[in-house]
Amino acid sequence: MTAVRLEGAELIALAEFGETTPRGIAGVIARLVNSGELAAGTRLPTVRELASELGVSPATVSQAWQALSRTGLIESRGRAGSFVRPLSQGWLAPRMRGMAAPNDPVRLDLSRGTPDPLLLPALGPALSRVSARAETGSYQAEPVIPGLAAVLADSWPSDVETIMVVDGALDAISRTLDEVVRYGDRVVVESPGFPPFLDLLDLLGAEAVPVAVDEAGMTPEGLARALHQQPVAVLLQPRAQNPTGASMTLGRAEALARVIRSAERAGDVVVIEDDHSGMISTAGDVTLGTWLPEQVVHVRSFSKSHGPDLRIAAVGGPRDLVDRIAARRMLGPGWTSRMLQTILLDLLTDGTSLDDVAEARRQYFTRQRALGDALRERGVPVAAADGVNLWMPVLSERSALVQLAASGMRVAAGTPFLAASGNGAAGAGNGRSRPGGDFVRVTVGMVRDDVDEVADALATAAQHVVAGGY
Repeated sequence: MTAVRLEGAELIALAEFGETTPRGIAGVIARLVNSGELAAGTRLPTVRELASELGVSPATVSQAWQALSRTGLIESRGRAGSFVRPLSQGWLAPRMRGMAAPNDPVRLDLSRGTPDPLLLPALGPALSRVSARAETGSYQAEPVIPGLAAVLADSWPSDVETIMVVDGALDAISRTLDEVVRYGDRVVVESPGFPPFLDLLDLLGAEAVPVAVDEAGMTPEGLARALHQQPVAVLLQPRAQNPTGASMTLGRAEALARVIRSAERAGDVVVIEDDHSGMISTAGDVTLGTWLPEQVVHVRSFSKSHGPDLRIAAVGGPRDLVDRIAARRMLGPGWTSRMLQTILLDLLTDGTSLDDVAEARRQYFTRQRALGDALRERGVPVAAADGVNLWMPVLSERSALVQLAASGMRVAAGTPFLAASGNGAAGAGNGRSRPGGDFVRVTVGMVRDDVDEVADALATAAQHVVAGGY
């Protein structure tokens, strides 16, 4: 046993390292932080102090400290020393904090779930065609410019009564939930699913009812069980599901619609679909609105295909519900900038921009297939995925994060994506949501080259637990 004195704390006995490597040292410290034995704000030994105690070089400890910093567990305060990092980003909701990556630079960041900026269409030509003045004729004018409304209607996956534009997919989901959900209501969600959805439900005082996800999305059996709890809404992602990359087939969508239609109080359930990766997905357009037109709100975002900072998503569904969303929004932001709408319209109709998006879709498909194949060859049982993300099983989430950080890589922890267990949330049978399993989310869309090197690092982290036994 090696004891290290910590400023303002008693002697902390560190478990035997086994190997005094940067990975081993970082692993033990990470376990102590994760278990609470090292509390937020605790000052850590200096690099030289710990190196002396362990009989290793200062460079070895320095590399361990850098790995821990990259995972967000510790932070350097210059001459004051290194400290266990407190809860980050208080302006973020709890699960969003769990998703947030530290700003410390890494060699390859695969944690953020964002599109590759090199694959986004150029905005210059569209910007050059926008009016030089940000004019609007009236504060009460139609919130969607006519040209964009027509393009959206032509491309919508089913007949829909009305379409409006809001500031991104999460804005659309939030505003729809505000109109549908009241305190104490239940909402069916995917597990694993998108963490901000769970944060939104917590803020509304609603209860999440988790349902498992398999290779075709939410399972009909799990949904049928969840509907016995009489939820007011079902929240799902039809394509490139985040985090698993699962895309719904036409048959699965019809099966889910049939389950909802046969449920008690079937007509009271609102289905909210987040099609956040539509234009870069290789799966076909699909919506439960084909069978349940009066109950489905379909959200289509352009963040993955055209850039998150455009902040535009379209919402289509029953006129009564969408008009209520629009009316409430008029008492807040009013409308999405018509300049931004004009830019998006240009990007959706310009041949070069359309070609750029098609190439991005091809690139993401190629990267998913290449890395997925490489991981499976190395014994990591990842499922085929669509879009930019991949859900990777690991022996230990925290261990995998530390090992990858030590090699200069970052992925997202899987825990924030998991809803509470029960109602079919576990045991999908394909490794997407197995009971007791740890996972991490890998943003495959950012793996531009060196696939074998990335796969080696990911496979090692997935299949080994660093010293410290967690």
